[in-house]
Amino acid sequence: MSQRPRRVVLPLVLLILLAGLGWMTYQVLQPDPQQPGTGRPAGSPSVAVHAAPVEVGVVRDIRTFSGTLTPRAQFDVAPKISGRVEKLFVDVGDPVRRGQLVAQLEDAEFVQQMEQTRAELAVARANLEEARSELDIAEKEFVRIESLRGQMVASQAELDLSQSRYLAQQSRLRVAEAQVEQRQAALRAAEVRLSYARIEAAWPENGEQNLRIVGERFVDEGTTLSANSPMLSVLDISAVRAIFHVTERDYARIRVGQQAFVTVDALPDHSFEGHVARIAPIFREASRQARVELELPNPEGLMKPGMFVRARLELSRAENAVLVPSAALVRRDGRQGVFVIQEDDTARLIAVRVGISEEGMSQILEPEDLSGDVVTLGQHLLEDGSTVRIVTDN
Repeated sequence: MSQRPRRVVLPLVLLILLAGLGWMTYQVLQPDPQQPGTGRPAGSPSVAVHAAPVEVGVVRDIRTFSGTLTPRAQFDVAPKISGRVEKLFVDVGDPVRRGQLVAQLEDAEFVQQMEQTRAELAVARANLEEARSELDIAEKEFVRIESLRGQMVASQAELDLSQSRYLAQQSRLRVAEAQVEQRQAALRAAEVRLSYARIEAAWPENGEQNLRIVGERFVDEGTTLSANSPMLSVLDISAVRAIFHVTERDYARIRVGQQAFVTVDALPDHSFEGHVARIAPIFREASRQARVELELPNPEGLMKPGMFVRARLELSRAENAVLVPSAALVRRDGRQGVFVIQEDDTARLIAVRVGISEEGMSQILEPEDLSGDVVTLGQHLLEDGSTVRIVTDN
């Protein structure tokens, strides 16, 4: 009974020892994956990959910003006086010239006030003529009495009375003249009030376009308005502004006069060129962003205020940059790298530092002497030192 277990245990132990020795031998014969260029064991299958050459060229850092279009200039037409809208001569979308009559308020009251003031002016002028005539009579009487007094015919009392009348008429003439001026001023004020019933679209003559467009209408005919209530919105869209906001990272790389290319979602077949016109000197606390304004010529009026736009700006560029396809970049152990194909058809993993990326190409900052072909498809099957076979699309 005691001999039977020994016969079973000894072969089992021997089998375990032989298996362990075989595993150790296999591990010794395996190449070290940490040593570059060791390659796979002889006879291992190669990995089919696509490759592209390392290039030298120009790469640009182009950023796209989203924003909104606004008119170059905009103001609301409003009456200076209260009144009822009697007539509107323009509507939304109509062109408007500088000084054009766009609306008429009911003006019967102002016409009546002007007529009354005009009649008062006529009375004042008549009084002035009467004062002049009486002054002329008083002057002649004073000269006559003064002559008689010299001849000792008239008394001194008569001379004094004549002189007093003459001076009184001079004062009356001055009062009449002042009344005429007062009535003339009142007439001009009445004319101005009457002119306020005619609403015109006016803007300064500073070299801008003489033609603008009605953007919005806020009232209808028959509406009673108070003074300074908006009636119409008038826009200048011969040029428009694209407004967007940038973060601190991009702010320092944007400058006034910088060229920009703008696309509008509503106009997919068009691209517009403009420039940076203004950069805000402050950042909003809530968003930590600063306002940037682009100036865009709009002679055909295709771009409309309120449209959503995308603006592309070149923030920087690199000449004679080492470039690889962005598809060649891989990440291993938390670092970026590329597989460079060696002369012995093995792929070596080279760690790289990437700079600017544009249109599927990425700038390699380090190493600066990178050259050869890099794997662009099939990297997920590769390890450092893998044997590769380059294939091309037919």
